[in-house]
Amino acid sequence: MHLVAIGGSDAGISTALRARELDPSVDVTVVVADSYPNFSICGIPYYFSREVSPWQSLAHRTHADLEATGMQLRLDTLATSIDVAGQQLTIRDADGVESTIAYDELVVGTGASPSTAGIAGIGPDGLGPDDGVHVLHSMGDTFALERYLDGRQPETAIIVGAGYVGLEMAEALTVRGLKVTQLQRGPEVLSTLDPELGSLVHDELSRHGVDVVTGTRVDGIAQDGGRLIVTGVRDGNGFTRTADLVLVVVGVRPNTSLLTDAGASTGAGGAVVVDGQMRTGLPHVWAAGDGIVTHHRLLGITYLPLGTTSHKQGRVAGENAIGGDARFAGSLGTQVVKVFDLVAARTGLRDHEAVSAGYTPLSGTAIADDHKAYYPGAKPLSIRITGDISNGLLLGAQLVGARGAEIAKRVDTYAVALHHGMTVESMSDLDLSYTPPLGSPWDAVQVATQSWTRELRSQTLARA
Repeated sequence: MHLVAIGGSDAGISTALRARELDPSVDVTVVVADSYPNFSICGIPYYFSREVSPWQSLAHRTHADLEATGMQLRLDTLATSIDVAGQQLTIRDADGVESTIAYDELVVGTGASPSTAGIAGIGPDGLGPDDGVHVLHSMGDTFALERYLDGRQPETAIIVGAGYVGLEMAEALTVRGLKVTQLQRGPEVLSTLDPELGSLVHDELSRHGVDVVTGTRVDGIAQDGGRLIVTGVRDGNGFTRTADLVLVVVGVRPNTSLLTDAGASTGAGGAVVVDGQMRTGLPHVWAAGDGIVTHHRLLGITYLPLGTTSHKQGRVAGENAIGGDARFAGSLGTQVVKVFDLVAARTGLRDHEAVSAGYTPLSGTAIADDHKAYYPGAKPLSIRITGDISNGLLLGAQLVGARGAEIAKRVDTYAVALHHGMTVESMSDLDLSYTPPLGSPWDAVQVATQSWTRELRSQTLARA
């Protein structure tokens, strides 16, 4: 049996590893568009902050490690079309030579590309890396930005976007000595959090010298005398800022053309539709990763590209492509980010998401220490709980607190509870660890859910 996986990132490599793990007799070929299979794109900001060095350290596994598992890598090779009926994949190598690969089963993990949100003046016919306008989604993007930083020695930077990568890069460039301005379209940075928690991240950025400008729509980027001019609208008025370097990190769009040209359908977010077993509906063709829709445990079908999700989907696709019966259990959108000395995390739903999914949500924020206050170094955590008024079901959690306050561990506790359909009140039954330097008899996780329960009871009594 010959399994072909397209894509050398999370989904494609996970597909190949799972297939070889379950059946070492399966012949697996992985088609990779560049020279960097299994590199951690999520780690790129820490390369720029110089916390990770050299760049080769970003490889989850080396080329040799991957081939030692029995897979064959076809690097610098672009998949151009799929002949579904003939079970043939057309590819083009670095020299432009086209050929075909026959497959028994095909898994497509072509991922996503960085969005430029319709900003004028950038792209193939506009400004690019040599001019100081960059995106950051691949190792190629990484090397281009590094060359510009080393060669031009910019002093100022504008980051368009204040999501996870934008925030991490604001820290990285600040650490490197650049004066950073961060532009965000929404009312607050990190729009995956409610604004009251996003404001805490905003304050942390400001404390470290980042000029954060919210409520700003960027319309265009131009060049004048070696300086980059960013224009847009803020509060109904024209907006202009200049810098030596512009980094655009405003999200991604799914790469779907390979599959849609072969007859696959698209759905949420323009991503390719798959079922819970990663079937595309095309015979012998599966898909996983950032190019496909996401099965969310609370929202249903959506589009939520995440590395953790891609790994799981690739594992499911690899197992099923060789005859298994695995199913993707679904995402909860669990995310965490470090911004200087602060950590922010979320899982599950916020109010507006819960309403759209048919729930009747109530959200409330509690402040709790990360460990017993009498032990030195206790730090306050802000935890916002969302639950369903009608049945008390836990729907989501958002956390912001100091680095070292176990934010990631605590959001994972909520993620496990959400996965198993727990109520907010039943969180108090969890047997969580305790010692004064690290926690409290009622952990901050439980202090927040107990606060939510009291608020629900108060509102219920008020309505009675």
